Amino acid sequence: MYLFKQVSDLQTYISAQNAQKKNIGFVPTMGALHDGHLSLIERSKSENDITVCSIFVNPTQFDDKKDLDKYPRTTANDIFLLTQKGTEVLFLPPASEVYPSDLDTKLDLKMGQLDKVMEGEFRPGHFEGMAQVVKRLLDIVNPQHLYMGQKDYQQLTI
Repeated sequence: MYLFKQVSDLQTYISAQNAQKKNIGFVPTMGALHDGHLSLIERSKSENDITVCSIFVNPTQFDDKKDLDKYPRTTANDIFLLTQKGTEVLFLPPASEVYPSDLDTKLDLKMGQLDKVMEGEFRPGHFEGMAQVVKRLLDIVNPQHLYMGQKDYQQLTI
């Protein structure tokens, strides 16, 4: 499995795969992988030539820094699981790669009330941050196929 921490290195690899007409499947995660994530990896592997998984604990989804600090980080186990599944690429960037200071990654989305009800009522900014990171990761990876979990109905809807 290739492990990339820098956007430029990952994009160089992906460009070479695209030049060979290989399909790229992408599974974005925040790590602490479980069977749901692994089923997405398996599906991507069955439908694409290359599967890219990202592990990035997105700071823009947390309105309370204490919650960000407490989020489980199980990188060694995650790498083991991804290797066991035969994942071709892991993108494990620092925040400075996802949100470089010289790039405006903010989104101006009109979500109506979708981000204000249910979980959004208690987590202001969470869904804006989630949309922001998904858009940014899609811009980085530029996959042909995207695989996302469905356990969070509100997040999936947005």
